[in-house]
Amino acid sequence: MEPVGTGTLPAMQHALDIIALLLVLAAVFGYINHRFLKLPSTIGLVVIALAASLGVLLFDAVNPDLGLGNELRETLNEIDFRDAVMEGMLSFLLFAGAMHVDLGGLAKRGGAIASLATIGVLMSTFLVASGLWGLTQLFDLQLPFIYCLVFGALIAPTDPVAVLGILKNLTVPKSLETKIAGESLFNDGVGVVVFSIVVALALGGDTRPGATDVAILFAQEAFGGIVLGLITGAVAFFFMRSIDDYVLEIIISLALVTGTYSLAHLIHTSGPVAVVIAGLLIGNPGTKQAMSELTREQLHNFWKLIDEILNAILFLLIGLEVVAISFESTFLALGLLAIPIVLLSRFVSVGLPLTLLGLRKDFTTGAIPALTWGGLRGGISVALALSLPDWPERDLILTITYAVVVFSIVVQGMTVSLVVKRFVKPAEQELDL
Repeated sequence: MEPVGTGTLPAMQHALDIIALLLVLAAVFGYINHRFLKLPSTIGLVVIALAASLGVLLFDAVNPDLGLGNELRETLNEIDFRDAVMEGMLSFLLFAGAMHVDLGGLAKRGGAIASLATIGVLMSTFLVASGLWGLTQLFDLQLPFIYCLVFGALIAPTDPVAVLGILKNLTVPKSLETKIAGESLFNDGVGVVVFSIVVALALGGDTRPGATDVAILFAQEAFGGIVLGLITGAVAFFFMRSIDDYVLEIIISLALVTGTYSLAHLIHTSGPVAVVIAGLLIGNPGTKQAMSELTREQLHNFWKLIDEILNAILFLLIGLEVVAISFESTFLALGLLAIPIVLLSRFVSVGLPLTLLGLRKDFTTGAIPALTWGGLRGGISVALALSLPDWPERDLILTITYAVVVFSIVVQGMTVSLVVKRFVKPAEQELDL
């Protein structure tokens, strides 16, 4: 018989220790930002965590005997960033974000948002891949195009967590915010499917999918996720409407998120898409028709708190994960040069589909530049890059990804409002954009 205090208990205690460490760091760094830097909370956490990590690495380079850098790496290695984001925090963050998106405004621009989340993601994937391949030729790295496609797939979709985390702290017209948030909520599901397919192609062998397999997988993931979200959201709506107990209804919402995401994995559909659909149902008709005013207020406050806590931990981790990248000068140079390529690809993949499909009329003047600059990358891209197999090209892809993500969160995140003011006409900012 295994004595008490051995086996799984130490492992659980270790996990709790890591969670405690992250919460303490988030609280300390958040306090420093609030008192002194006064940046938007998510940006401030990334900046301070990034500075702290670089400081540890610099101190480690001067005093290698102390091994602080190695200790930081070992601690972060015990946190599976991909699982923490994709299997842990993402479902809660997507649900919380979707609850606050106006379903009516989203439906009015459904065609445009759908085109950006599908055609736009695919276009951006190939444009980024082509640009990166050209850069690697200039640097004589001879990176195969399939690995450039891997990077294109993981960086093409905008990150809904990063987008929503930044937008809530900025002054952006509500209707334009709905479009930016709506697109980002859906295109990450498409991006993850595209990423999985491209990685399977890169691995080759028996896992390589054919054209029919790709079409079936996409339909199963995307449309299956929509159907699943509608069903589970409707069930939760029915139960919530039949009672008036805000504590129980909050528990039902938690069960909805975790149950939907787990079921999506079991039946091989898109968990992110399913959770977004469920969140839209509960956040719109659910709050209006199935809840009392007290329940509505308590539910929104609860999910706002969950959103704030998980966002703090996620953006803290993004800043700390700098220790995982390679500081080889060529890799860093490629990372910096990849930033304008990703931005230009985003501009083309937003503007061209809307123009060709005649959907540009759905947006006011200046919306395309705003959508381009507001299309932030974040934890999902880093998580996908860290999930790559142990390829020789992995360090290069991870370094480039990290450079784009940090620029996106810090520089783009801090200037989205300026871009909106510059390109969106003042008279139109409060109209239907």
